[in-house]
Amino acid sequence: MTGTRMSEDGAPALPDPAAVDPAVLATLLARHGWVRRGGPTARYGRWTPPGDSDPGTSVLVPAGGGFDDAVDLLADAVTALSRSHTPSARSILLALTVPGDEIQWRREQPGVPGAVTWEGEERLHEAARAMLSAAAKAARTRAAYFGARLDGWAGDFVQRALVVGPATAGGLTAYTPAPEGRAAVTTLVRALEAMRDAVDYRRVSGGLEAFENAVQSGVSRELVEAVQLLVRGATAAQVSVAWSAAVGTPGGFGDRRIALEFSPGDLPALEEAAELLERIEPAVAVTVVGVVVRLKRGGPAGPGSVRLRVLSGAEVAEVKVRLDDRDYRLAAEAHLTGVPVRVGGRLERRGGFRRLARPHGLELVRLEDAERERLLKTLGEGGQD
Repeated sequence: MTGTRMSEDGAPALPDPAAVDPAVLATLLARHGWVRRGGPTARYGRWTPPGDSDPGTSVLVPAGGGFDDAVDLLADAVTALSRSHTPSARSILLALTVPGDEIQWRREQPGVPGAVTWEGEERLHEAARAMLSAAAKAARTRAAYFGARLDGWAGDFVQRALVVGPATAGGLTAYTPAPEGRAAVTTLVRALEAMRDAVDYRRVSGGLEAFENAVQSGVSRELVEAVQLLVRGATAAQVSVAWSAAVGTPGGFGDRRIALEFSPGDLPALEEAAELLERIEPAVAVTVVGVVVRLKRGGPAGPGSVRLRVLSGAEVAEVKVRLDDRDYRLAAEAHLTGVPVRVGGRLERRGGFRRLARPHGLELVRLEDAERERLLKTLGEGGQD
């Protein structure tokens, strides 16, 4: 996840008034409880903060961008929000500045109110990253346990998330691209809802079957572990999502902030669920094409282990394979000549789907010279252990 540009006082840079959509600003104000008061409905609306939180603040929002004074009014509105003491004003400015769906993580820790330990802050970031990664994988395909599968896909998604904050100690806000990244966020919401229900069911019935059913909603061992990380050492934890006002609300969801809470009391059920979800994920039969990048065996003859950089056939970056003497020699030849190999087997969950068990049918994959040179440049030189 990457950070957004900040101003000199540490606050996010203000949005360009000329780029602000009045309809989006009005939607954000309403979402955060601001009240529209008076003003000709065809031209503008005056908005004030909820309650009496900041009685001296109001913003004038034009009904559209076609009026001569629209940009001036929007500039005044942005300035008023930047000076407001209302907590939601900052959130509104962030939503205008950073495009995408907003995800917030919070951890309440024992000790001094409003303070957080270094370890707690690091755990918050680690949990958020792990949660986004698990959601991205589940948006691509459902699995009880992913291991190393789809690491590249998930890594790309996490890198496109923009981090803003924390706004307060123990809080972290990220914006994910919308609509292109929305499948991961909707999957995250559905999965966390299913996980919350499964934890409650475990407490009432003593059974874990709800976690198995929740896999179809996007729950995985990785997501369970991310929630564990968020909760452990905290007195309470919350994940909330607000949809991008510019893109609109996805089908099946209401235009409201979604908040899901977890507590230390959930940890026993989550620990059991993590073990269950890894155990029920089956091995996967694959035929992999890859480049031999490592070779290792105890002597000049006999079986040995090789590592393949996967080109196709499995959604992992590398796999380890133990080969008999004949296939090991063939793999060594492929390594020396830079020729890929094709081999069948079963990706096993042990080791995170990084090992290919029961290998069979190892053969060289001949390439044209130009294609082989391109491949070698892409992979770099492989070493030998």
